[in-house]
Amino acid sequence: MTVARSAALFLLAALLEIGGAWLVWQGVRGGARDQGRGLLWTGAGVIALGAYGFVATLQPHGEFGRVLAAYGGVFVAGSIAWGMIADGYRPDRWDIIGALVCLAGMALIMYAPRAR
Repeated sequence: MTVARSAALFLLAALLEIGGAWLVWQGVRGGARDQGRGLLWTGAGVIALGAYGFVATLQPHGEFGRVLAAYGGVFVAGSIAWGMIADGYRPDRWDIIGALVCLAGMALIMYAPRAR
């Protein structure tokens, strides 16, 4: 159950961080066809980014460096997925392979058996 909880927290953290960064991007720069969407979008993004920082602290593992290093793999894969869904980004095979390598690294960092 600890792995399932940890994975769910990683997914929530990715949703908040990537979504927050996307909202700030949209607020300031906007999409390819428009100007920035303004302060409301930017503020919502800042709030989501702050919530991400809180969610990261809920991981069952207590080692900050390990949790944030592992989260990097989730962030990479999640960013590609977000781009596909929100912006119509089409990853090539190297993007997909790279994301899978990052997720494999995340799994090793977080869930490999360790002698304690």
